[in-house]
Amino acid sequence: MKSGDRIDMKVKEGFVVRKIGKQYMAVPVGGRTRDFAGVITLNETGAFLWEKLQTEQTTEALVGFLMEEYDIDAKHGEESVLAFYNMLKKNNLVDGNE
Repeated sequence: MKSGDRIDMKVKEGFVVRKIGKQYMAVPVGGRTRDFAGVITLNETGAFLWEKLQTEQTTEALVGFLMEEYDIDAKHGEESVLAFYNMLKKNNLVDGNE
């Protein structure tokens, strides 16, 4: 995904997010443990986006959520969404249409 792309996306089911100290961990549960061994470490922003992605969202909506929650501009919001999406995609954790 690159700047300006619109994607409808949702994180795959079968994970729970838990806060441990200042970090958040996405941990597979149930049948997902066969497909994914390990955990994904998230910062506060990643955990915020993960929560939003429990339902299908567009890149534009996610940028808007970040702008509202963290009082950032659209450029930084888009950069954060792009980085997060690329991490999810690399780890096969997201369903979406590119």
